[in-house]
Amino acid sequence: MTAASGDLRVACHARPVRVLESFQAPRPTTNPYITQLARSLDSEAGCELVLFSFKRAIFSSYDVFHVHWPELIYTGNGPVKGLVRELLTAVILVRLLLGRKALVRTRHNIEPHSGMTLRQKVLDAWFDRLTAVNIRLNDVTVAPSPAATILHGHYRDWFESFPRGKSTVGRIAFFGLIRQYKGVENLIAAFLELHDPALSLSVSGRPTDAALRDTLIKLADGSSDIEFTFKFLSDAELVEAVTQSELVVLPYNFMHNSGAALTALSLGRPVLVPATEVNRRLCDEVGPGWVYCFEGHIEAEDISSALNKHRSSPPREEPDLQARSWERAGAAHLRVFENACRLRKSTGAGAESLLVTESEPVGGS
Repeated sequence: MTAASGDLRVACHARPVRVLESFQAPRPTTNPYITQLARSLDSEAGCELVLFSFKRAIFSSYDVFHVHWPELIYTGNGPVKGLVRELLTAVILVRLLLGRKALVRTRHNIEPHSGMTLRQKVLDAWFDRLTAVNIRLNDVTVAPSPAATILHGHYRDWFESFPRGKSTVGRIAFFGLIRQYKGVENLIAAFLELHDPALSLSVSGRPTDAALRDTLIKLADGSSDIEFTFKFLSDAELVEAVTQSELVVLPYNFMHNSGAALTALSLGRPVLVPATEVNRRLCDEVGPGWVYCFEGHIEAEDISSALNKHRSSPPREEPDLQARSWERAGAAHLRVFENACRLRKSTGAGAESLLVTESEPVGGS
């Protein structure tokens, strides 16, 4: 970990750092990133993990409040529940301010949550003002300073216990929640332009609404080479859908941090993704033959080119995901929490030397 004044080393606390996470006890449908983060933090001897409730956030003792998606805290179903959650969130923020507790925020998204009310925008800005250190999942993300980079962990351990399918030559797969920005319509159109009976397309995941589902079915036009599974996939079903494919295609119109790409790589399948700076770096990181990129909207040539390249030069080894182990991620988070505590409690010129800025990912090799 680097800082303007040189290598930053913060002495361990006399006791474990007590960290309140902004999520509750993980459930089977919880994002695996959250569940694995909870496990990695719980395994750190210097960290005492506390899971979120409004009662704990307002009344219990903790050193750090680690926030992922603030809107999940202050947003409620219906106007009354929403107002109550907003008021309780404001109480939490007042407690953080008066108690000089450290707030650490992981920036999963590069843009604020859309559709916020004025009150919610005020709360979100308040979270920003109180944040001691921002965590970004790659060093391309622009985050307010001070910021630390901790790479998104892999899913190898998560899916290790599930049986894998056999890769089917010519089978292309898309999986995950089907949203408008993910460009599944473009993928179907590009696939149909290939006119190759040796290829098949599998689209697995729950659409956000019935209209999007109907649009995809209409675009497929009854093609027997396109298979839809419109539902939330269990882990076992996801592993089967991915590992039965020869190539995973994520035709997003916009992509920044992609857990789906890491899922495919963790399961040993190559991915075709948008040509963003983050994905180009991922390509360099994991080694040749695993990540292929396309410019603009996906086209038929992008799919055939990726398949041909993968077949002509198959990778010799599994993708290199060493830098994304959850052991490293847990230790890196603990260092950030310790630094955030020190920074939050420091005043005057002395605090300037504790600013955390990363020239290399904390989780890197």
